[in-house]
Amino acid sequence: MEWRDQGAVLAVRRHGESSAIVELFTAEHGRHSGVVRGGAGRRMAPLLQPGAQLEVTWRARLEDHLGAFTVEPLKSRAELMGDRGALAGLNAVTALLHFALPEREAHPALYRRTISVLDMLGTSELWPLAYLRWEMALLEDLGYGLDLSACAVTGTRDDLAYVSPKSGRAVSAEGAGDWADRLLPLPPEMLGAGDGARENVMAGLRTTGHFLHLWLAPALGDRPLPEARARLIERLARG
Repeated sequence: MEWRDQGAVLAVRRHGESSAIVELFTAEHGRHSGVVRGGAGRRMAPLLQPGAQLEVTWRARLEDHLGAFTVEPLKSRAELMGDRGALAGLNAVTALLHFALPEREAHPALYRRTISVLDMLGTSELWPLAYLRWEMALLEDLGYGLDLSACAVTGTRDDLAYVSPKSGRAVSAEGAGDWADRLLPLPPEMLGAGDGARENVMAGLRTTGHFLHLWLAPALGDRPLPEARARLIERLARG
């Protein structure tokens, strides 16, 4: 069995004296692991850091075997080590993908969006907005997307301002009425508008975080969300 693909490193663990088991999020083969010979050595280890983008060939005797990767570096993203905010974003992305994705299930649209977010880290001030929309895409791709098309109460598509914490459906300011303080925020950035203001991004992350906890985590055995996400939220809150 053999295939060639591109992928971003999600996690690495030592295997034997000098090899490493590397987990990638690949474009066509989803979250996939393999052994990299010499992956724990001084030459290879710096290339196999979380977020690094690789060209890989996977080989195994049988399809369900762990198999082995041969790797060629495409982009290291080592420059993010000096940017604490961007590094926190990278760690949140890779940790959530490791946590949430089923093994060997392709998610090509999410892969493209993931690479786009990783490329924005450290290069664009709008990366927190891109990260918020990436969390929305993660929920959508895994079957837990929010329905923000119209108000769940009135049916209107105008003046959408909240999200129901139970159904994940949008609610207009009129439809919310006296229940507004029990609803989650729906900033314009979650509707494809807005300018990425930090307070709006934080409000949006409160909403996506609610559904990551309420819907996604229980479906995965009720494991806690990765601490890397909480650390990112703390850093963004500090500005």
